[in-house]
Amino acid sequence: MTFAQLGTGVSKGIAIGPVHILYRDELEIPEYALPEKFVPDEQIRYTAALILARQQLHDILSHIPANTPADIAEFIDTHLLMLNDSALARIPLEIIANQRCNAEWALKLQRDALVRVFDAMEDPYLRTRRDDVDHVVNSIQRILLNGPVHHGVQPAQEHPHSGHILVADDLSPADTVLMQHQGIAAFITETGGPTSHTAILARSLGIPAIIGLHRARDLLRDDETIILDGQQGWVLANPDEYSLQFYHQKRRQEHIQYLESVKNRDLPAVTQDGETIKLMANIELPTDIDAVHNIGAQGIGLYRTEFLFMNRISPPDEEEQFRTYLEVVEKLKGKLLTIRTIDLGADKQVDGGRHQTATTTNPALGLRAVRLCLKEPALFIPQLRAILRASACGPVRILLPMLSNINELKLILELINDTKARLTEQGIPFDDDIAIGGMIEVPAAAIKARMFLHHLDFLSIGTNDLIQYTLAIDRIDEEVNYLYDPLNPAVLHLIALSIEAGKSLSKPVGMCGEMAADPRFTRILLGLGLTEFSMHASSLSGVKQVINNSHFTQLSAETQKMMSTPDYDEFLTLLHRFQYTSRH
Repeated sequence: MTFAQLGTGVSKGIAIGPVHILYRDELEIPEYALPEKFVPDEQIRYTAALILARQQLHDILSHIPANTPADIAEFIDTHLLMLNDSALARIPLEIIANQRCNAEWALKLQRDALVRVFDAMEDPYLRTRRDDVDHVVNSIQRILLNGPVHHGVQPAQEHPHSGHILVADDLSPADTVLMQHQGIAAFITETGGPTSHTAILARSLGIPAIIGLHRARDLLRDDETIILDGQQGWVLANPDEYSLQFYHQKRRQEHIQYLESVKNRDLPAVTQDGETIKLMANIELPTDIDAVHNIGAQGIGLYRTEFLFMNRISPPDEEEQFRTYLEVVEKLKGKLLTIRTIDLGADKQVDGGRHQTATTTNPALGLRAVRLCLKEPALFIPQLRAILRASACGPVRILLPMLSNINELKLILELINDTKARLTEQGIPFDDDIAIGGMIEVPAAAIKARMFLHHLDFLSIGTNDLIQYTLAIDRIDEEVNYLYDPLNPAVLHLIALSIEAGKSLSKPVGMCGEMAADPRFTRILLGLGLTEFSMHASSLSGVKQVINNSHFTQLSAETQKMMSTPDYDEFLTLLHRFQYTSRH
């Protein structure tokens, strides 16, 4: 029997395939073949993970209180002995060499062999020691899985879950990137918000996704075929033949529309009364650049660098960051690149981004973005050096996230100037006139946008955070995210203030938040005076189409009337009329 379930679609696209249900305590172990020349490096990677696993246990032992029962320490000592035993210290290395496979898979094969031995034992106590094997093996696996990708080798397309639709409670951004490498066709989560960075990353990677589908793991079964519509938020379980044919046809039509948008990529974005609008793209990974060229974006308005820090136990050093940024600069072939400095914290907690600190009650209001960079300059300065070095090779701008007060900005600018001075002393080239901008994500920054612009070259409005901070709602909390309203008059007022500040000082103000990517809001933003949009490449053609069918001066007059009314009911009436007429 066919049944449908509705969640929140966050990344458009149709996916048809079998279900794979993921539980939090389940590790997804990739399997891929290694070229022979990379085998020694893979053995070194495994050995390093083993050493770190031992170190973690020694650290635990050193912090055990004196009054702790002795059997707890003995339990840890047992695990240390297992880590030193040849069964885990030597045999996985042999498997890597003999089968030329990745370290994670070699360890899984050895774990399975050990478990079979324990399961065959008659003594009940000895049989239960297989749990110790799993504890120790999982500690090594987590280190391996959270480490950086090595050798440029990706899991093979024949991964056991390739083509499946993943169903989970929630996913981290790191999980989302790994899923693409493993060939996952789409994903569903039971929790999460539409503007979380996992949702944004799903759009960037082109993975159809639905969030907030309650009890999905109870309603769906492993390996049953489902249809997922990432735009409408529909999941169709046990579809009949008619439904399968309909959605296969819909998927083909979407592909044709994409080809049409590629065909029209060189058409300019110009309103009917001649106002030229700049359309740029948001990216998370260097691999996104192909889509940027295919869709005809004029440059990169937002490069989210924090994804370079994911899935690893230590942050990337200056050289690795420089090589990554240089790759993007070269791929852009002279188009502008706007690099946002690391915006770690809130919903982007990743191992490689920061030192261990106490748990924050509300991370969205805590140590994140520039606050974290000022507290930990050893994390920030290598990135600044890498960005500045890349600026010598093509047009690059620096974008500072989460600014909230001028003193904070001055400290950041001092760090940038000090970094420039050090590079000059070392004879390392960079663009001394590199533009530095700030993100408007906090109401305080929007209200004082003109003051910030006296110290900056440009502004970029990040509507995702601006909306949640203005309306005092957590955008990834499913209990309150229904209150997330881009058209709230207070939000629109803050956007207008930011745009007006730019006009008064003749400095550019763009928008890189998700609001810029939604064609439903394009004419309202044009009416507020926005002339620079940045969004995921897949949204650009739809926004361009609205722009080319709009009249900039007329929209400005309509929006000014709507914004000037003091009566909320009248505001809603004008807003509704504005939206209605804007579709024609």
